[in-house]
Amino acid sequence: MIADIRSWARRHPRGFDAATAASLCALAVLCTTMAQPPRIVRWPPPAVAGVAVLACAALLLRRSRPRLTVVTTTACTAVLGAMGPTFGYEFGSTLTGPVMAALASLAWRTDSRTAARYSAAAALALLAASALWQPGGARLRPEQVGLAAFILVAPAVADSLRSRRDYVAAVEARAEMAERTREEEAHRRVGAERMRIARELHDVVAHGITLAHAQAATADYLMASRPDRAQQVMHNLTATLNSALGELKATVGLLRERDEPYGPSSEPSPGLAKLPELIASFDQVGLSITLTRDGVAQPLSPGVDLTAYRITQEALTNVSKHALTTSAAVRLRFTDSLLTLTVTDDGPPVPVRDAAGYGLIGMRERAHAVGGQLHARPRDDAGFEVRAELPTLAYTPAGRASAHDKDTS
Repeated sequence: MIADIRSWARRHPRGFDAATAASLCALAVLCTTMAQPPRIVRWPPPAVAGVAVLACAALLLRRSRPRLTVVTTTACTAVLGAMGPTFGYEFGSTLTGPVMAALASLAWRTDSRTAARYSAAAALALLAASALWQPGGARLRPEQVGLAAFILVAPAVADSLRSRRDYVAAVEARAEMAERTREEEAHRRVGAERMRIARELHDVVAHGITLAHAQAATADYLMASRPDRAQQVMHNLTATLNSALGELKATVGLLRERDEPYGPSSEPSPGLAKLPELIASFDQVGLSITLTRDGVAQPLSPGVDLTAYRITQEALTNVSKHALTTSAAVRLRFTDSLLTLTVTDDGPPVPVRDAAGYGLIGMRERAHAVGGQLHARPRDDAGFEVRAELPTLAYTPAGRASAHDKDTS
C-alpha cells in the first residue's frame, strides 16, 4: 500500500500536495474546535479557520519556493498560537503540521546548513508565540519546549533521507564514471594497438614492395643481355617476397583471436641483431650500405630494439625510393643511457623527402612511443639524414640530458 501511494505521488505531485494540505488543514481546524472543559467549541471561529487554511495553502508552493513556504507557515502557525487563549483552544502539535511539512520539504530540497537555520528560526518563533500569549502573562512551560523540539524531528528525518539519497547518487555516479573510464581506456588501448599494427604493416609492406620493385626492374633490364644474371636477381626477388610475406603474415596474425588458427607467429620481433640481413637485402638492389658501431653496446628493451630496427628499415627504404644514390651509411652510437641511430645518404637534394607518405611521421611516432626523439633533415653538403635518439635500459632523464648535451657540444 505504501509503495502504491509513493508511486501515485510521483505520478501526480500536485495532487499529492493538495491532498497533504487538505489533510493538515482539516486536522488544524479540528484542533481549534476542541476547547478545554467545561466549554466545548462546536464550530471553528472564522478567523482561526482562515489562518489555518492560509497556512496549509502555502504548502502548494513547497516544491518551487520552499523558503517562502516555511516563512508563511511559521507566521500563520504563530498567529494560531497567539489566538489560542482568546478562542479557548490549546496550542498543540496538531497545529504545527504545516510548519513540519514545510521544514521537511526544505531539508529535502536544500543543503543541511539552510535547513538547520530555518528549522531553528521556526522553532524559536513558535516557542515565543506559545509563551508570550498565555492567560495571566508570559510564561514558559515544559510542554512548550517539548513542542518546539517536536517540530525539529521532521526536518531532521528529511535531512537524513536527503543525505542518503545524495550518497546513493554519488556512488552511482562514481560507478558510472568508473565504467565509462574503463570503456575509454579500452578504446584508447585499441586505438594505440591499431596504430602500432598500422606502423608495422607500413614498414613491412613499404620495405618489401620497394625491394621487390627494384629487383624486378633489374631482372627485366638484364633479361635480354645477361640471362644468367637476371636469373640470380629473380632468385633474390623470390627470397625478398617470401621474407616480406612472412613478416606480413606475422603482423596480420596479431589481429586474430588467440583461439583462431594461423594465430600470431611465435618468431621473435626483429631487432638490431638482424641489421646485417636487412643491409644485405638492400645490397641486392644496388644500394651499398656501411654499418658503423661506436661505444659499448647497451641492453635495449624489446620495444626500443624493434623501434631501432624499423626506423633503420624505413630510412633505408626511403633512400632506395627517393635518393638518387647508390650508397648510404648507418651509424649506431651507444652511450650509458642513449642509443643514437643515424642513417645518411649522399644523394643530390630533393624537394621533399617522403612528402606524400607517412614514413617520417611513423618513424617519429615510433621514437616518441618509447621515450625517444627523431630528427629528419637535409644535410648541409648533400643527401639526407635521419637521426633517432632512443633510451637504453639504463635511461634516466638526467642521464639523457647529459648525454644529449655531450653529443651536441
